[in-house]
Amino acid sequence: MRFLHTSDWHLGRSFHRADLLGAQARFIGHLVATAREHAVDAVVVSGDVYDRAVPPLAAVELFDTALHRLADLGVPTVMISGNHDSARRLGVGAGLIDRAGIHLRTEPAAAGTPVVLHDAHGDVAFYGLPYLEPALVKDEFAVDKAGHEAVLGAAMDRVRADLATRPAGTRSVVLAHAFVTGGLASDSERDITVGGVAAVPAGVFDGVDYVALGHLHGCQAITERVRYSGSPLAYSFSEAGHRKSMWLVDLDADGSVTAERVDCPVPRPLARIRGALDALLADPELTRHEDAWIEATLTDPARPADPMARLTARFPHTLSLVFDPDRAPDDPQVSYARRLTGRDDHQIAQDFVAHVRGTGPDEHETAVLRDAFDAVRADDAVREVAR
Repeated sequence: MRFLHTSDWHLGRSFHRADLLGAQARFIGHLVATAREHAVDAVVVSGDVYDRAVPPLAAVELFDTALHRLADLGVPTVMISGNHDSARRLGVGAGLIDRAGIHLRTEPAAAGTPVVLHDAHGDVAFYGLPYLEPALVKDEFAVDKAGHEAVLGAAMDRVRADLATRPAGTRSVVLAHAFVTGGLASDSERDITVGGVAAVPAGVFDGVDYVALGHLHGCQAITERVRYSGSPLAYSFSEAGHRKSMWLVDLDADGSVTAERVDCPVPRPLARIRGALDALLADPELTRHEDAWIEATLTDPARPADPMARLTARFPHTLSLVFDPDRAPDDPQVSYARRLTGRDDHQIAQDFVAHVRGTGPDEHETAVLRDAFDAVRADDAVREVAR
């Protein structure tokens, strides 16, 4: 069986102040054309279809267009909700849409109920595991500890139990939206840390032939059978070095996997440039970036006059301007933002405790802080689902 693995469309998202809806529409066209050209048997979309729980109307219309074009092509599509999606909204009408060959899997309770497709070698069971927010699904999966590994492990137990009842030789594909150990993150993914832990081991998915992952925006293979497709477009300057693509996967009769990357259209290249303003404006090596979306980091010791206007005279698509003067780390003028770079909310809170009383939190206090942050994040997830 041949299928396309994609994820993280984030329909409705912009890139800084640049509207990406046209680029997202071109990607949908490219997806349909690729499915036709390579005669795929299925398309899988591993979550984060939308960028937020209540997407703008234009994004909903684009999603509707995508579903119609895939249905018209006659290619079955299996799709799960991600942590940016409202599972309830995305799943509205799933029963009716299912009849058109578009299989939306947004209910955690259905983790062990596959979409079964057929080829010349028999059945392939596609199991859709939507993003499993531990605080919301721990009761459904009867786990004691509300963590990602626990709930994903329980969901995979259901997958393996169902697979064991199927005819010998049935091949299996799991769609999941998670942060798997070994994956490389970028700046544009939403934090899903629970209890200080964000990642789950790849071994959670043992027992199936292919795992189509979503959440991380860089295309990467954790193992030969466990892969992220990445997002089709760049959503942060940290993705400037990404090659945006989809996986074209062939699942052979014995369950062996071969996969190749199919590049996605690039609306405009990204570039990060750094230096003093006058040097950036004069550097001939930067000519190649004059048509790119630019993130410029200025290292001038004092903020220059009209920096954005001067930059856009040479780099008209400059979207982000950062000031990072070259100073020693212990210089009292080093910015607060710079001191916090690379530190998460929990670490910042610990630093604050140390600052105000002279010593950091003890083990008990550290646990209290972590539980507080987890409770706030879980409450945000509940509120988003209820909107």
